[in-house]
Amino acid sequence: MKTKQVNVIEVQDFDKLVQETYGKPYSFQQQDGCKDRGTYEFSVPSKWEAEDYENETIPEEVNGKEMGVSFAAWLKRDPKEWSVKDAATWEVKLFWERNFYPNVDIVIEDLHKKGLISEGDYLIDIEW
Repeated sequence: MKTKQVNVIEVQDFDKLVQETYGKPYSFQQQDGCKDRGTYEFSVPSKWEAEDYENETIPEEVNGKEMGVSFAAWLKRDPKEWSVKDAATWEVKLFWERNFYPNVDIVIEDLHKKGLISEGDYLIDIEW
């Protein structure tokens, strides 16, 4: 039987790393229509080239149909920027977590370039 060693990251710890590194709301589990319990496997360096999302912006709508923005657009935007008058803080946060987020593989590549994730095989444990 062949086995391999992997590093397991709890989804909350991954979210915290992303939030502290970039200063933006982030919830990996909430992306792509909300992920079920399970794992997300990746390697550093990646075995394939990550594809960036094309959107530079999307409608400011919590749970809207459009999800994902380019890494550059995500980095550039201030988390407090919001055009809807009288939006509650939780609505803005939820919009970022469920709609306005970059491709996770690009985030992982950037975290690796910053020295925050070492080379190796990983699993993000999605348990909530």
